[in-house]
Amino acid sequence: MAPTRLSRLPPSISRWLGYRASPSPEPAYVVYLWSFVGAFCGLSILQAIFGQVQYFIDRRVPPILASYGASAVLCYGTISAPLAQPRALVIGHIISAVTAVCITKLFGLLGPERFDDLRWLAGSLSTAVAIVIMQVTRTTHPPAGATALLAAVDRDVHRLSWYLLPVILLSSSVVLVTALLFNNIQRRFPVFWLEPAEAAVAEPSIGLGGPDVEGKPAIQKRHASRSSSLTVGPSIS
Repeated sequence: MAPTRLSRLPPSISRWLGYRASPSPEPAYVVYLWSFVGAFCGLSILQAIFGQVQYFIDRRVPPILASYGASAVLCYGTISAPLAQPRALVIGHIISAVTAVCITKLFGLLGPERFDDLRWLAGSLSTAVAIVIMQVTRTTHPPAGATALLAAVDRDVHRLSWYLLPVILLSSSVVLVTALLFNNIQRRFPVFWLEPAEAAVAEPSIGLGGPDVEGKPAIQKRHASRSSSLTVGPSIS
């Protein structure tokens, strides 16, 4: 593994941030075990926070947003997938929430009754726009599409308005912290934080037939030089 900033930290810290000097393969039973434990504990903690803390109850925050059930599949199950990494998890959900709140606010200018008639359109448009923005910013996280949809079509989520943003940020943070804890006991998470490590590409070897500076394969030049060495010399007229 190429050296990273995490490699400079003590192993007792870098391990829980996903760094491994030499990653080892994971047996199937380890994947199954920690996928179950991580998903169960992570979603339970989320529901305990929003369903039992009086502060959130008073603000009528749903016990959990359904889109985080899908995030659990990625962040506790398929933890090596690019779509499950912290950048996609946190920023993807935030982008989708902001996009949906902005679009539903615009539709809300038409009036409550008209908005209810067009709620389906607001949901479809919010999700479609959020997908494109995630693609442009390279933060695609499929469950975040559900976040954008819920903010428009689910009345309990739509009622939160701009307060949805801190709820999303807290929910994503809880999933991330619990994923770091449970996934790094016997597995490795994340694979990267902001950008995936790029493998070094070896330069083509001229000795092995790679292109030379003129773009002509060296092996062809060798054949040409051999042919010229067999030429007796200039012909005499």
